[in-house]
Amino acid sequence: MQFFLPLVLGFCIAFLAVILPGLINMTAAKISTQEGKNEALSFAVGAAVIIFFQTFIAVLFARFISVHQEIVSTLQEIGIFVFTLLSIYFFWIAKKPKKIKTDSTVKGKSNRFFLGMLLSTLNLLPIPFYVFASMSLSASGYFSFDKIPVSSFVIGVVCGSFTVFYIYIVAFKKIEKKTEFLMRNINTIIGSVTTFMAVVTLLKLLYN
Repeated sequence: MQFFLPLVLGFCIAFLAVILPGLINMTAAKISTQEGKNEALSFAVGAAVIIFFQTFIAVLFARFISVHQEIVSTLQEIGIFVFTLLSIYFFWIAKKPKKIKTDSTVKGKSNRFFLGMLLSTLNLLPIPFYVFASMSLSASGYFSFDKIPVSSFVIGVVCGSFTVFYIYIVAFKKIEKKTEFLMRNINTIIGSVTTFMAVVTLLKLLYN
């Protein structure tokens, strides 16, 4: 259980976090349609390698923060402010995203494995995301910062992310209309999530 639960949680969190159309999964889909499945899989593996290191760094950082309660309280206060601003932005300011263009070409013929590593490295959002995710799981009692749970959580995140990449690679044409629906409503979805996170964080501060 010490291995299985963090593995499943990591997989589910990563799957839900990556399932929306983004730079990496959309690039993987384009490479698949233009250059073939093998090149796209090489790209996805490269991206997954960087995600492994990003998640591991995030969990180690979360473990450090978890033993300094003054830092936790400060981060929660900052989190309320950030989530509130994001909610305002996505509900009232952000414009609706444009339709995804799938006929553009992926330029260059360099090694797709290293291209995946490069794009994943440029995406720094997973680090703070998994810091807060692992801290929240730990506070809820579903995760601990021991070696086995940390290792299984990181493996779960990598597997969940790669699974989404694989779905985009092999089934993009079938899910294209669904991704367009998500993109048309993405501002409302994200705004709802950030509002929920702001309320939960505020309640935790008030009742601690």
